[in-house]
Amino acid sequence: MTSEADRQETLTEAEMKALEERYDPEVRFRPLPPLLGWVVATLLFVLSCYHFYTAGYGIPPATFHRGLHLAFTLALVFFSFTLWSSGREPRTGLLTPLGLPLWDWVLAIAGAIAALYVPWIFNDLAFRVGDPLPIDVVMGTILIVVLLEAVRRSMGWPLPVIALLFIAYAYFGQAMPGVLKHPGASWENIVNHLYLTSQGIYGTALGVIATYVFHFVLFGVMATRIGLGQLFIDLASALAGRFAGGPAKVSVISSAMLGSISGSSIANTVTTGSLTIPAMIRIGYPRHFAAAVEAASSTGGQITPPVMGAVAFLMIEYLGVPLTTILTAALVPAFMHFFGVLVQVHLEARRHGLRGLTKEELPVAWTVFKAGWLTTLPLFVLVAILLSGRTPYLAAFYGILSCILVLVIQNLLRHDFGTALRESVRELWDGFTVGAKYSLSVTAAAALVGVIIGVVTLTGVGFKIAYMVTSVAAGWAENVSGWLAFLPFEIMSIESMTLLFTLLMTAVVCVLMGCGIPTTANYLIMIAVAAPILGLLGVQPLVAHFFVFYYGVLADITPPVALAAYAAAGIANANAFKAGNTAFRLGMGKALVPFVFAFSPSLLLVTDGFTWSEFALALFGAMMGIWMLSSVFAGWLFAPLKAWERVLLAISALLLVAPNLTATLIGIVLILPSVLRQLPMLRRPVAEREELG
Repeated sequence: MTSEADRQETLTEAEMKALEERYDPEVRFRPLPPLLGWVVATLLFVLSCYHFYTAGYGIPPATFHRGLHLAFTLALVFFSFTLWSSGREPRTGLLTPLGLPLWDWVLAIAGAIAALYVPWIFNDLAFRVGDPLPIDVVMGTILIVVLLEAVRRSMGWPLPVIALLFIAYAYFGQAMPGVLKHPGASWENIVNHLYLTSQGIYGTALGVIATYVFHFVLFGVMATRIGLGQLFIDLASALAGRFAGGPAKVSVISSAMLGSISGSSIANTVTTGSLTIPAMIRIGYPRHFAAAVEAASSTGGQITPPVMGAVAFLMIEYLGVPLTTILTAALVPAFMHFFGVLVQVHLEARRHGLRGLTKEELPVAWTVFKAGWLTTLPLFVLVAILLSGRTPYLAAFYGILSCILVLVIQNLLRHDFGTALRESVRELWDGFTVGAKYSLSVTAAAALVGVIIGVVTLTGVGFKIAYMVTSVAAGWAENVSGWLAFLPFEIMSIESMTLLFTLLMTAVVCVLMGCGIPTTANYLIMIAVAAPILGLLGVQPLVAHFFVFYYGVLADITPPVALAAYAAAGIANANAFKAGNTAFRLGMGKALVPFVFAFSPSLLLVTDGFTWSEFALALFGAMMGIWMLSSVFAGWLFAPLKAWERVLLAISALLLVAPNLTATLIGIVLILPSVLRQLPMLRRPVAEREELG
C-alpha cells in the first residue's frame, strides 16, 4: 500500500482536511485572525486541560461541571463557526472586534452567562423549580435561543427545526389532534422544566458528553497524533493486502481497527480512504464500488469497541450498567458488520478476477509493528483500566497520559533534549486544541437534545406515540396473519409479527432522522420516543438501545444524505449517489443483525436469558444469511448465479437470519442446489466459470 503509484494518487493532508470539512459540517471551522486565533486556541486548550485534570482527580458537582462545559462550548461555537457556511466574513472594524462580528460576541457572551447562571444559583435552585423568577425565565429563554443558533451553525437546520417543533408541541398541546392532545404548558413552565430541572438542557445527555465523551474524543485525537491510526492501516495492509481484492480488504480491516479509537464515520473514511481507495481503483474495482467499500467500512467505527463514539457512554447512564457490559454486547454485532462487508468485497473480487497486492507493494508486518509498537501502549492502558472496573473517565485519563508519554519518548528519539521538549509542547498544544474543537458540535447538540427530551418528559408524548405505533403494528399483524391462515403451519405468531412491524417502523424512522442529524442526537431522540414503544412489546432495554443505535448509524451510508459515502466518492471521483446506494448494499449486514438480536437477544452475550445454544444458532444463521444475501447482490457464490439460484438464496437468507431452528434448516436446504451445482467449478479459472454460469 505504499508504492509510488499510491503516493501519487493519495491525498495530501490539506486535501484530506478540505474534504472532511466539505462533507462534515461539525469540523467546518472559520479561519480566524492571528490574535483571535490565539485567544480561541487558548480557550480550547484550557477546556481540554480542565477535563484532563478532572478525569484524573475527580469530577466536580454535576450542575457546575455541566454548566462550565456548556459555557465554554457555546462561546467557542460562535468563535469557530460562521453565521452562514458559504458567507464571506466581514473585515475588521468597529463592528468586528478582533475580526469577529459583533453579533457573534453578543451570542458567545450571552450563551456563556446563561449557561453559568444555573450553577451560580444552584443553592437556591430547589426553591425556584416550579416557581421561577422572571430573571430565571429570561436566562432560560436566552440559553434556548442561543443553543438553537449554535447547533444550526455547527450542524445545520434539521436538529433545531425538530427542537422547535417539540417546543411548539409543548406550548400548543390543546390544539393537537386525537391522542396527541394535552393541556399545553405556558412558556414559563416550559423554561422552568427545560432550564431549571435535570430533565432538560442540564440532563443526562449533556452530562455524558461533559463527563465521558470529551475525554474519549481527546484520547482519539492524541492516539492518532502519535501514529496509532497509521499503524493500524499499515498492519491491515501487511495482513490482508495479498489476498484477492487486497486493497478492499485492507479498507475493511483498517477501518475496523481505526474505528476502535475514532467514532467519526467521515474522519475514518477520509483517513483510511485516502490510501485504500486509490489502491482499489488501481487493481480494477469500479470507482463507485471503491468509495462504497470505504464508506461502509468506516461507518462500522461507531459500533466498534472500546470508544464507539458517544453512544456507549450514553447507554451506561440510561441503562445503569457498567461500560464493560455495553462493550461486550457490541462485540458480535460489530464483527457481523465487518464480516458482511468483507464477504461482499471478496465475492466482487472473485467475480472480476481481481488480484491482491504484490510483495513489493506491501509492508512487512513485523517491520511495521517493530517501528510502531510503542503507539499501541495507550490503547492497552485504556482497555486494561476499563476491564478493571474503574470509571471510564479515569481510563481515558491514563490513556491520554500514556499518549503524552509516548509523544515525549518519540520526540526524544528523534531530536536533542531541547528540541524534543519544544516539539512535545507544540504537539500537546495542537492535540488538546483540536480535541476540544472536535467536541463543540456534539456538546451543543446534546444540550439541544435535552430540550427535546425535556418536552417528552413534560408532555408524556413518548407513551402516546408508543400506543399509536403498537396499535398500527398490531393491526398489520392481524391482517397478515389472516392472509396466511391457509398455510398448514404458523410461520410467526401475531405477537412476533407485531414486534416485527414495530421494529420495521422504528428502523425507517431512525434512518430518516439520521439523514439530517448526527448519530448521537438521533440516538437520544429515538430512545426518548422508541424505548417506550419497544418496552411495551417486551423488548429488553439493552436490545432496544442497540437497535435504535445501529439504525441511526446506518444513515451515514443511506441516500439521499449518505455523508460518509459522499466523502468517499469525493476521494474516488465517483458518482456520489451511486456510491451511496452501493455502500448501503454493502452495509446490509448492519441492517439485518439488529433484527436478529431483537428476536434472539443472546447474540448480545449479556442479555437476560442468555443461552449458548440460542447464541450459536443466531450467530450461525446471521453469518450464513449475510453470506447468502451478499451472493445474491454480487450474483456470485463460487461461480455466476442463475436467476433461480438468486431467488432461492434470497429466500434462504431471510430464513437463516430468523432465530428459529426450523427456519434455519429450511434455509440450509434451499442453499444446497446452488452449492452442489457450483462446487465442481471451484478448481476452474474464473473466465471458464463465467462461461459455465
